[in-house]
Formats: sequence, C-alpha cells, structure tokens
Amino acid sequence: MAASAMFARALVGAVALAVALVAAAGTHAAELRPVTGQLKTKIGIADQKASAFDDPQLQKLGLRYARRSVAWDALRFPDQRDDLDAWMAGVRSIGAEPLITFARSRDRPGRKARVPGPTEYLLLFHRFRKRYPDVRTFSAWNEANSCGSGTCNRPDLVARYFNALRRGCAGCKVVAADLLDQPNMVSWVRRFRRAARIEPRYWGLHDYLDANRLQTTRTTRLLRAVRGEVWLTEVGGIVARRNNSPIPIPQGKVHAAQAMRFIFDRLARLSPRVARIYLYHWRSSTPHDSWDSAFIGSDGVARPALAVLQRVLRQTR
Repeated sequence: MAASAMFARALVGAVALAVALVAAAGTHAAELRPVTGQLKTKIGIADQKASAFDDPQLQKLGLRYARRSVAWDALRFPDQRDDLDAWMAGVRSIGAEPLITFARSRDRPGRKARVPGPTEYLLLFHRFRKRYPDVRTFSAWNEANSCGSGTCNRPDLVARYFNALRRGCAGCKVVAADLLDQPNMVSWVRRFRRAARIEPRYWGLHDYLDANRLQTTRTTRLLRAVRGEVWLTEVGGIVARRNNSPIPIPQGKVHAAQAMRFIFDRLARLSPRVARIYLYHWRSSTPHDSWDSAFIGSDGVARPALAVLQRVLRQTR
C-alpha cells in the first residue's frame, strides 16, 4: 500500500510538472516578439540522411552549412563508408560547408561505448582527411559530457582528441566538443580546458532543453563559462519524442514552430558569439520515430516550423 501511494504521488508530481512546463511554454510563446531584423548567425541543417539534400524544398532554402555525427571508425565499415560518401555528395550538391562531429562507434550497438585512444583516433582521422580533403570543419566528440557517449568522465581524453585534430588539420576550424545541455556541462568544460591547456575558439551545444522550454538558462551558462564562439550544433522544436526519457519537454507541431521562433528571437540574439545554428532535422522517417523534430513529416507535408525558418532566411538575406 505504501509503495502504491508513493508511486501515485510521484505520478501526480510528474503530471503536474509536465502541465506546468506546457503552461509556461504557452505563456512565454505569447510574449515573443515577431522575428525582426537581420541575423548575423549562420544557419545550417543537421541531418544524418543523404536523401535530405535531394528534396527540392531543402534545396530552395539556400542553406550553406550542414552537420553530421560520424562514428570515429566509420571508414572501417563499407556500409557506413558508402552512406557517408552519399551524404558528402548531397552536401556538395547544395554547395554547403560540412561540419563533421566524431562520435562513438556503431560496431557494437547496445553495448558499452568503446572510445579510442588518441593514437587510434588520429590514425582514423588521417584516413578521413585523405578520403574527404575538402572537409575543414570538425568537432572532437559528440555530446561529450553525456555518459552515453563514453566520455562523460573523460574530458581529458576529449581534450587530447581536440589537440590531435588541431595538429592534424592546420587551418581547419576545430570545435572543442559538442556538449549536451545537462547539469554537468560547465564542470565538464572546466576540466576539459585544464587538460587542453588552450582556450578553444569554438564550442558546440545541443540546446534542446532551452529551445523547447523557451528558456535561455543553459545557453547563457555556457556563454559565461567559455570565451569562444558557441555553435548550436543540434537544436530544433520537438514534434514528438518517444525515447522513454523521464525529462518532460513540451512537444507538438505548433509547439515546434514556437520553439523555432524562440531559437531565432532569443537564443541567436543572446550574444554575437552564438555564431552558428544547425537545425535538426529535415524529414521524419516514420510516424513513430523515437525522436521527431523534423520540418517535414514522413507524409511529405511541411510543418509550421518550416514557415518560421523560411521567413528568417528571407530576412537574413
């Protein structure tokens, strides 16, 4: 009985929190001013699928930046190599500059992440550079402060990746790491900087919580913690999330458009150091994707968030 009562109280609390978040989102959205004035922030698309660049609707946007997360050992596997070749060809077809973020291996799905040592990492990076010499923008590791990435307790290791990229690609733009907007973000950054012994010029942030709760808290926190540019390397308005996450976030097609407005109205204008925004993602694969923040549904129908993006792009030009 006691356990049932505790569960009931916890359930009521979770529902109340979710309702409060939705209500707060609605209140903040009503206060948003229309997107006005020219933005200097560079806008790109973050999408893992090569097929995204075949869509005439995406081609018409004129985006000049694209981002993808790539397994650090992808070139060892023919299927991953072919998929990456197709993605690169798609990016070139629209004249975009690719940003490649290295990530955990896909060789052992569902198992504990195996992260490479710096020597192995650099060896595969040189192989990557040989195959794609036109790529000159990289990020050392994807969601590096998330324990699912294998490096949440190893900022020193990611710092060694970062320094290896800097030495191995003279003249390239090298992002220190792509960070997830979770509580350990700033402490992880401090440990990284001590290990790297250099002040990075670029940082990446996956800023879904701020964008979808219509807040600036986490973005501001990172801007205060670092001196370099902050690129929102993954951000978007959530239409549906079916990944069993216990963290409540508003969602829905109308909400996603409100979040898109907030990204450009508030997050992009927090500081001139918010220099790039990569919006994730272009089109959903099925009506039941575990994560859906797409501009186009799996049925091919454009969502309200796309109209917001189109308006912003017209103003930036």
